[in-house]
Parts: sequence; C-alpha cells; structure tokens
Amino acid sequence: MQRRTWLGVLSALVAMIATAQTATVEPPAVRLDVPFVPTPEEVVAEMIKLVKVTKNDVIYDLGSGDGRIVIAAVKQSGARGVGVDIDPKRIQEANENAAKAGVADRVKFIEQDLFKADVRPATVVTLYLLPDINLRLRPKLLSELRPGTRIVSHNFHMGDWKPQQTVQVGNHTVFYWEVPKAGKGPK
Repeated sequence: MQRRTWLGVLSALVAMIATAQTATVEPPAVRLDVPFVPTPEEVVAEMIKLVKVTKNDVIYDLGSGDGRIVIAAVKQSGARGVGVDIDPKRIQEANENAAKAGVADRVKFIEQDLFKADVRPATVVTLYLLPDINLRLRPKLLSELRPGTRIVSHNFHMGDWKPQQTVQVGNHTVFYWEVPKAGKGPK
C-alpha cells in the first residue's frame, strides 16, 4: 500500500516537473548594455538643432529605442535616417512610430549590436547611451566616420574628447562634436 502511494506521488512529481519545464521554455532575453529611457522632446529638438540636420544628411541613431530622435530629425529636415538597436521590441515600436509619423519610407531600423553596425554612411550620429558605452564606441566612430561628421550625445560625454559645444536643456546636457581629420583629436 505504501509503495503504491509513493509511486503515485513520484509519478505526480515527475509530471509536474515535466509540465513546468515545457511551459516555461522561452528564447533567451536580449542582453541590453543600456536601459531604454526615452529622450524628452525638448532634448530631441536641441540635439537636432545642434547638428544642423539638412535634407542631404544621413542620420544614424545608435541605441535608437523607440526611434523618436531619428524620426523627428527626418521629419523636420527631409533627410534619411537609420536607427540601430539590439532590442527587437524597440525595433518593432520604432517602425510603428515611423509609420505613424509618415516617414517610414525615409527611415529604417536595424536590429543589431551597435558595435557591429556599419556607420560609414552617416553624416550625423545621435547617442543616448551610458558613459562607458560612449567610451567603447568612440574608437569606432573616429575610425569609421568621415571627418566633419557631426555627433551629438544626450547627457553623456566621451572622456577626454572635449565637445565643441555643450548645451543645457533643463537638467539635461547635450554634447556636440565633429569628427576631426585623421591623426587629429583623441584616439
């Protein structure tokens, strides 16, 4: 009798474990280096103003989140834009936002690690990352972007690479740089 009870308990336990394992199997979550925090609209406006976006520009937003910066820049100027983000949820949201804004034909969003993105076509780069990510990204920007490419960052600098301009927008800071000629500027 006891043996039958234990076999029943053991069978139930095995069934519960098997059910729990199959019910909770999900693809691994994307590892994000930077949390998604939306840039306030007034900061977006200042970033676009500082880089003087024109219809001839190609704007890259690295860590583009919901796409608001590149969408606003493209909408205001008629330029083309590319947003790069590793989070598939943000890419989907950004594409929806571009469609709502009527600029889906001028903006594309790429699900990719920003360190692997081809940024060479950019004439403008926008960032809202973290200081350590900016510093890790700096060598890529300096080696792949053409001299004169404008870079603007919300709240975070790039170490000893001194910005050409710094603007306060409430309690937010916007930093502006231009990529120097080869051999000039920081490493």
